[in-house]
Amino acid sequence: MNNFSPAARPNEKILDLHSLSVRQVNTALRSEDTSAFRIQHPLGAHALGCGLNREAQVAIEGHVGYYCAGMNQGADILVEGNAGTGLAENIMSGSVCVLGNASQSVAASGHGGLVVVRGNASARCGISMKGVEIVIGGDVGHMAAFMAQSGVMAICGDAADDLGDSIYEAQVFVRGRVASLGADCIEKEMRPEHVQKLQKLLNRAGMEAKAESFRRYGSARKLYNFVIDNAGAA
Repeated sequence: MNNFSPAARPNEKILDLHSLSVRQVNTALRSEDTSAFRIQHPLGAHALGCGLNREAQVAIEGHVGYYCAGMNQGADILVEGNAGTGLAENIMSGSVCVLGNASQSVAASGHGGLVVVRGNASARCGISMKGVEIVIGGDVGHMAAFMAQSGVMAICGDAADDLGDSIYEAQVFVRGRVASLGADCIEKEMRPEHVQKLQKLLNRAGMEAKAESFRRYGSARKLYNFVIDNAGAA
C-alpha cells in the first residue's frame, strides 16, 4: 500500500453496512467501476473484503471480524481498527494494514503481498506462510511462523513461546524478547544484506524501527529429512 494513512482519498465510493449486507459490499468491491472505497459501520462484520482480485483502495472505518481481506489479490486494504481471526488468510498480492490489533492466524498460508499490523497479533501469526511479508508493530503470540515455508516476518515487539516451530526457509526478525524457539528454529547471523532487506521492509510498512536492533531466526534444517535421532524434536 502506498499510503497507510486513514485520511480520506478523493472520489471514494461510500459503502455503509447500516444499509448494505456484507455480500452486497463485497460484490460492489469486485464489480464497481471505481477503484477507491470507504466502508462505514463495519461493526465487527466477518469476511469483509474477501476475494478481491483487482487493484483497489479500500478503507474500513472500524473493527472487523473473522477473515477480513482473505485471498486478496491486488487490492490495498486498510482497517482503521482491530481485526479478528484469519486476517488476510491466503493473501496473494496487494497489501493489508490494520491500525489496531489482530487476533490469531494473521496471513495464514499467505503467498505474497504485504500485511502490516500496527499493534499486537495473537497466536500463530504467519502460520504456513508461503512468500508473504508480515510486519507486526507490537508483540506476537505463541507459535508465530509455525511451519513457515518462505517469506519474511518482522516483529517489532516480543515473541511468545515456540517461535518458528518446524520452520522451513522463511526468515523471522525480532526486535524484542523471544520466550522460546520451536523445533528446528535457531538464531542466525544478522549480516549486512539482512539489515538492508529488513530496513526496506520496515520503511514500506511505515515503521520507524531500525533494522540493526533486530535479531534473525530461521531453520536449522534438521527436520528436512527423517532421522531417527531427531524423532523426539519433530
